[in-house]
Parts: sequence; C-alpha cells; structure tokens
Amino acid sequence: MPPFESRMAANLQNEVEIIVNSTHDGIIAIDVDERITLFNRAAEELIGKRADEVLGRPVREVVPSTRLPVVLHSGEPELNWQQPLGEITIITSRMPLIDESGIVIGAFAVFRDISQIVELAEQITDLREMRIMWEAIFNSTQDAISVVNEHGVQISVNPAYTRVTGYPKDEVMGQPCTVDIATGESVHMRVLRTREPVKNARLRVGPHAKEVIVDAAPIVVRGELKGSVAVIKDLTEIMHLNNQLRTAHQIIRKLEAKYSFDDIIGSSPSFSRAVEKAKVAAKTPATVLLHGESGTGKELFAHAIHNASDRADRKFVRVNCASLSEGVLESELFGYEEGAFTGAQKGGKVGLFEEADGGTIFLDEIGIMSLNTQAHLLRVLQENEVRRVGGTRTIPVNVRVIAATNLDLKAAIADGRFREDLYYRLEVIPIEIPALREHREDIPQIAEQMVRRINQEYGRAVTSISPRAMDVLRRYSWPGNIRELENVLRRAMINLSLYENVISEIHLPDLGPECETPPPAGTEGCLESEPEQIDPLKSVVEEYEAAYIAKALAKTGGNRTEAAHRLGVALRTLQYKMRRYGLTDNHNQ
Repeated sequence: MPPFESRMAANLQNEVEIIVNSTHDGIIAIDVDERITLFNRAAEELIGKRADEVLGRPVREVVPSTRLPVVLHSGEPELNWQQPLGEITIITSRMPLIDESGIVIGAFAVFRDISQIVELAEQITDLREMRIMWEAIFNSTQDAISVVNEHGVQISVNPAYTRVTGYPKDEVMGQPCTVDIATGESVHMRVLRTREPVKNARLRVGPHAKEVIVDAAPIVVRGELKGSVAVIKDLTEIMHLNNQLRTAHQIIRKLEAKYSFDDIIGSSPSFSRAVEKAKVAAKTPATVLLHGESGTGKELFAHAIHNASDRADRKFVRVNCASLSEGVLESELFGYEEGAFTGAQKGGKVGLFEEADGGTIFLDEIGIMSLNTQAHLLRVLQENEVRRVGGTRTIPVNVRVIAATNLDLKAAIADGRFREDLYYRLEVIPIEIPALREHREDIPQIAEQMVRRINQEYGRAVTSISPRAMDVLRRYSWPGNIRELENVLRRAMINLSLYENVISEIHLPDLGPECETPPPAGTEGCLESEPEQIDPLKSVVEEYEAAYIAKALAKTGGNRTEAAHRLGVALRTLQYKMRRYGLTDNHNQ
C-alpha cells in the first residue's frame, strides 16, 4: 500500500477509535470464534472491566448473559432488548457483521444504562397521576378557587368559581385578578403586595355582587413569590347552613331536657322536701303533677325529673297548654289524619305524644285545657294509646307524663272546669314547689348562681351582690318568684358601669314600698320577717362612694384625670380608691 494510503487508513482507524470511545453507549464486538475484538470505554464503565483485560477472550467469560453468540450464528439482529446487567438495567441492540460476500464474520452489540431513565419515567408517571388527582380535587371541591401569577393575572379557576361568581372560565383567564370584584379590595393584590396570607375578607363579586368570604395565601417556590391562591366561600350558602343549624338546635331544645337536679338551688326545709320528692319520682314511671305559682321553676323540676329517669336518653317534649287554642292543642298533642279539617297538611301529622314515644312529655299549664281535650288525654293515660284527629285507628304509645299547673285544680273540679278522673290520673305523685317568699333564705344561693349565668350571657365579670342589696332582695315578696328575681338581676347588671363588679342597692330597680310587717297572704310588696339590718355607717358610705366613682369614670369615658378633676380629688387619690373598691379600668387614657 502506498505511503499516502497507509497514512489515510491509519488516520481513519484512529478517528473510528476516537468516535467509538467518545460515545456514551457501550459497544462490544466479537469475531467468528466468539472472541471479543472491540470493547469501548463506555463498555468498560458499564461492565466494570478494562479493555486490555477482555480483548481476545471469549465473550461468555466476560458477559455470561450475552446473546451475541446467538446473533453470530443466526445472522438475525435483535433490536431494543431490555435486560439486567449486574446491578443495572440496559437496553441493547445486537447485529451481525456481514462482509461484502454476505458471510457473517462477527457480531456487535450497542447498549446503554436505562436505570435512571426508568426511574425518571416512573417519576414522570407518578407526577402525571398526582396531577390528575389534584386536578380532580381542584375541579370537584365546592369552594371556588382562583389562582393568579406574580403579576396578578388569572391563570386557573375551578368550576365552583363560575357557580359562585357567575363568570365563565374563558372570561377571566388571562385577565387581571380584579375583573371579578364588584365591591372591595382584591385579596390577590394584597397578598402579592404583602406576601402575607389574608383571612376572612368580605367582598362582593360577580355581575350580581354576591357577598363572599375569601381566604388567600401566597405561592412561594424556592423563596420566590410565584403568585397567589384564593378560596372563595359563598356567604349566602353559609347563612343558609347557619339557618338550618339554628332550626336544628331549636328542634333539639324542644326534644331534649337541659337541666338536672344540680341546677336546682335551695337548701331550705320546704324547698328541700320538694326536691327530694322529685328525685324519688324520677326513679318511677308514675305520672307527676307539679303544683306551684308562676315562676317557681316547675319546668326546671320537669327537666330534672326526666334527666334523672331511665328515659333520660329519649325525647323530652314540652307543651304549653295555655299558648294554644283548643283545636290547635288537640291536633298538636294527638296528631291528625289527612283531610281531618280545612288546612290539614297532606299526609296528616304526627302528634307530640307519638313524637315523645319512649320518653317524657311535659304538659305545662294543664289547668287551662278544655274539657274535650281533657277527655282525650284521659284516654291516653288509661289506655296508653292515641287516636289522631279525624282517624279511626289507635296508636300505642309509651310516654311518661309530667304535668304542671299554678291553679287550684280542686277548685276547678268544683266549678266543673276540670275532670276529677283526670285529676287523680295526673296526681299520682304530687309535688308542691314553694313560692320564693316561702324560702327566702335560699335567695343568696339562687341569686349568686343567676349572676354567674348572666355574666356568661352578657360578657360581664360581676363578682357579688353587696350586703345591703342582698337585704333588699330578701325582704321583697317576689310575686313573680324566681322568674322575677332573674329579671331584677338582669336589670341590675345592665345598670352597672363597666368599672363596677358588685351589685349595690342603687343598681336594683324600684321594687315597691317596704313593709314593716308581713302583708296578708296573696298581697304583693316587701316582707320583713326580722328587724331590718343596720349596717355600719362606714360600709354604707363606701358602697355609695364606689358606685359614684364608677359613675364618674363612665361619664368621662374612662379618663381618670378628668374624673378626678370633676370629683374634686387628686388623681392619686382616685387611683387609690379604684384599687380599694376593685373598680376595673377598661378604657385607655
């Protein structure tokens, strides 16, 4: 071969070696004797052996799993085969080497590590599945969601967004985030400006200015602000749900007893006898008749008896017989069939006795009930069954009856206004609840409990009732009983300024003239079963001084300097007296 052609052949061979060793794919070639003739650098890295160690050796000694001999002898290529190679997975193509005359003179394989590619593909698959899942969540949630980029441009909204705002997706995508706002500031722009989340922002959105509540938060990726996401709640739906919840609570209050014997306060002998008798009654299924003046707590006793009975986990239905007309009361108690009277609802109505089946029904003001309704009630008590108005079939019921009245039922029997047989059915266990004036020694306990409860309702922190104020409460006759006492305490607490936490005599409403001797039974006014207490002059003066300072602070809006000036005392003196009398300072200077 001429020198030039020799140099050209040498250069070509050198270039081929450079190319073969530069590729990232492994290459192995064998001759007809299955011995390795080519083993590039990528093959060295993938198989873990050097070329000078394997060249000339049988290929099966170097790569036991190889199929190059198969291709060599079959002359058929094997393309894109996947197989393990030690701790990695490769994809390989094997082809025979054929000379110009068509004779197979060897075979070679080109292969690469696809372990990382497989792992990446799996990650992509996982990401795709996760994206599908999040898109499903995004599109199915009932709360509207809006996403904007760092420039405040809408980049994504869900179907609920259209339902809440009234704007279709194609009308807001790519638009500024303010496009859907009818009234108020864009929470997206506030988030992008402050990089802080926004909670419970109230806005009006959409063409109909629907009122909504919006929560928004920044989208931060690797420390960079990339946008904002907002969740929009339809306030009208929230209000509707609140109304439904309120209705449900009203139903629960109707069907559940709220009070127990722990809520009944009093330790006087007459009151304790009534409580003990009620506790005994609770352990039996017998009918109870509660006697007592209006406001003595008959309903409280009914609640407690039910909650201490074996029916405590069942319904407790309350009925004020005086608040319903005869026809309405009868249909409410016993129910009615469809078409029983004009205006009857379709399908009829379940009565309260059926509703209370297994539980307790409390019939308040039973002395007002008409004779006709009394006859139906007597049948229920005798037969343990009801017949709906307009119906012919009887419905068995298992109901414990607690009745209450402030009337003299025996006098009503004599006048023909109450059935004697019903009276004796009801008064299996009679309980007489004394009027408040008959156990005035319990007034301090009862009043203190009421103050604690009213504190919670009014958000106040009243700690006590002064001795003189308590003396006034004890000397009053309380014609309205406990109900009137609660009303008086509520009015007294309203009269307190924000700086006062003790109910004094001056805070009590006018309870009428005082009495030197007990008035005749049945009359109103004050009682005095013992000489009026004479308090030390110092305590009386201090009580009025504390109330007057509190009034001055209230008049000046809590400005102690101004209050001290108007009272004509030094500021230090005022501060000292405020601490002494426990007057709280609820306003800033």
